[in-house]
Amino acid sequence: MRLVTFIAIIVIAGASGDLCVAHTMKRIGEVRSFRPQVLLSALVRAFRLPSMWVGIALMAIAFFSLLASLSWADASLVVPATALSYVAGALGATLLLNEKVTPVRWMGILLVCAGTALLSIS
Repeated sequence: MRLVTFIAIIVIAGASGDLCVAHTMKRIGEVRSFRPQVLLSALVRAFRLPSMWVGIALMAIAFFSLLASLSWADASLVVPATALSYVAGALGATLLLNEKVTPVRWMGILLVCAGTALLSIS
């Protein structure tokens, strides 16, 4: 039960963190150049938004939950189980960020999850 709880935390916190950071980056606008001053300016704008800090905190929770899970369970079980974050991320992008996820992307996500499920079963 403990492992299932931690995998759920990893999946939900990780995907939510990714969505918060994606939301932040959409708000600050496209980074069109990789010149140092342009990148620094984008980072400063991003770190001024609360959604960036929430995203970083959620990703940290997911990371430390992953570390804890790996301390008591096999990596060959924990790592594939975290592939469910692809589903959570795509659902969140569709529902919260109003992104269009094409049927081909959904098939790819489901294929990855099916493959990782097979790894977990063996």
